[in-house]
Amino acid sequence: MGYFKKAKVGDKVYGLVFGKGKIVAVYPDSHYSIMVEFDNGYEVPYTEEGVPGWGRFKKQTLFYRSDVDLSKADFSPVEKILSPKKIIKLRNKGQLQVRLPSGLWKSVKKADPAYVEELLENEQYHLFRKKP
Repeated sequence: MGYFKKAKVGDKVYGLVFGKGKIVAVYPDSHYSIMVEFDNGYEVPYTEEGVPGWGRFKKQTLFYRSDVDLSKADFSPVEKILSPKKIIKLRNKGQLQVRLPSGLWKSVKKADPAYVEELLENEQYHLFRKKP
């Protein structure tokens, strides 16, 4: 029995990676049972358990908005832009965080490696910080 077993088109959801979105399609006889469109334009398929169809996620990353309490989430802006050398050093020590498209700060170990590498290649160092 999945979390999104009774999902309907138009239900408001929150993804830990992309933020606010809504269900735009429901596929009852498919591996990916719902399609979610996020406010930033991304469309991502999800299983009935809320596991996305991209990346190497094994746990639920999508929830109904009414079930999410973001009062303890960290959306603070970066205080100091790190140098590339410092980013590499913190990454090796396991103390580097990346800002996900949803605005949440998460460890680079939990973020999609392709996303992190793309940010580094595009020199978007303002999206990294030292773990507080």
